[in-house]
Amino acid sequence: MRRAAVAAVAFVLAAGLSGCSQGSPSSTESSPSIAPFQIDGDFPDPGALVVGDRVFAYGTNTPSVNVQVATTDDMKTWKLSDKDALPELPSWAAPGKTWAPGPAKLADGRFALYFTASDTASKYQCIGVAFADKPEGPFVSSADKPLVCPVDQGGAIDASVTTDEKGQPYLVWKNDGNCCGYDTWIYTQPLAADGASLSGEPTRLIKQTESWEGHLVEAPVIVRHDDEFVLLYSANDYANSSYVTGVATAKSLLGPYTKAKKPLLSTPGSKGKYLGPGGEDLVSFHGKDWMLFHSWDEAFAYRGMHAVPVTWRNGLPELSS
Repeated sequence: MRRAAVAAVAFVLAAGLSGCSQGSPSSTESSPSIAPFQIDGDFPDPGALVVGDRVFAYGTNTPSVNVQVATTDDMKTWKLSDKDALPELPSWAAPGKTWAPGPAKLADGRFALYFTASDTASKYQCIGVAFADKPEGPFVSSADKPLVCPVDQGGAIDASVTTDEKGQPYLVWKNDGNCCGYDTWIYTQPLAADGASLSGEPTRLIKQTESWEGHLVEAPVIVRHDDEFVLLYSANDYANSSYVTGVATAKSLLGPYTKAKKPLLSTPGSKGKYLGPGGEDLVSFHGKDWMLFHSWDEAFAYRGMHAVPVTWRNGLPELSS
């Protein structure tokens, strides 16, 4: 499982998830009954990490910080830090497009933060990693190139960490093919214990195949529930209410995965409570499972963060009312 609170693993798992497809928010859609945000401000693509009695959530950049970080001890009241969790980008990364941070706790007690940034050499979005002694950072990277950057597939975004049945950590991400007319695949690949390198070859898990997924899948998070691996992902256009959260399951981390026929979470499925819900993550905290995700405000001006309890039915997560 991706979360230490859900299962004991070498990594305390977290995912950065994203809604990082290109587009502009629509201001023509609204709902009079949207759910209140736990973070009522622009905090998209939350990746979460449980450390002791606190939960840390990390969000996509704002004009003033590369990576936002917020904390809670009850999943209801969140404190947004005024400090940047990743104050200095590595030399390969250009500022302004630092997306979907995915945190993890390493076996040696340090913390890793996998992030998406613009690669100055290729001009594509690619994935890097930074390290810190504390979950709030500051995270530091001295790398001179990205960790994952398949330029022949449009680059890569939305990294998270999971583990297989034996506790081997894996990195999970999406090739950013929708930037350039390619398919979008969710990939996974074995990750070194120090969190700094990959081994073996990447494995393709799923791509866009359903009408409600539109032209992309992204923001992958894999957790283990009972005897199955559960892949949560976002799909369609993040910039409007067509954005959805999907789910697929498999007996093995490497698949094959079977998709649910309908989205797990969508605007019509939530009866307008959540506008374009996605960028999801899942953690266990104080005996409950929680889904963190973003959705749009009524004016489609910003994406706030929700933290909602989750129950399980027939092997799939459901948001508690």
